[in-house]
Amino acid sequence: MNTDSIIQSCPSCGAANRIPLQRVDESPICGRCKSALLPAEPIAVSDATFSDEVEASPIPVLVDFWAPWCGPCRAVAPVLEQIARERKGRLKVAKLNVDENPRTASRFGVQSIPMLLLLRGGQPVTQLVGALPKRELDARLDRFLPPLA
Repeated sequence: MNTDSIIQSCPSCGAANRIPLQRVDESPICGRCKSALLPAEPIAVSDATFSDEVEASPIPVLVDFWAPWCGPCRAVAPVLEQIARERKGRLKVAKLNVDENPRTASRFGVQSIPMLLLLRGGQPVTQLVGALPKRELDARLDRFLPPLA
């Protein structure tokens, strides 16, 4: 794998796009349809899309296992939105509703929510349970990801 660039599928048209790592902060767009390639906000994933969106991602993915009735899940949502913006191009943030997607939640042994699971190359790297403050989430992510510039 080329470490100077990533290949990102366009979320709109599916075209493969090569993005040089030094340009991920420049809001790259698809060469075919001109849509934004790298989300600056968490994306919703499901049992059906988990493999393509998370496991096949060329960049690490932080998956938030959550449910709409969960107060701590709602409390951590703005923090995850901020992390997605700050680490755009270096980290994808995904949200999986455990009530609607029990197969994936069961596969990863989710018993308490919110549970955050960091995957790199499709493999779990670390998991965090509970609504942690942003400072602590950043510190834990920095153990496994390059720190913010």
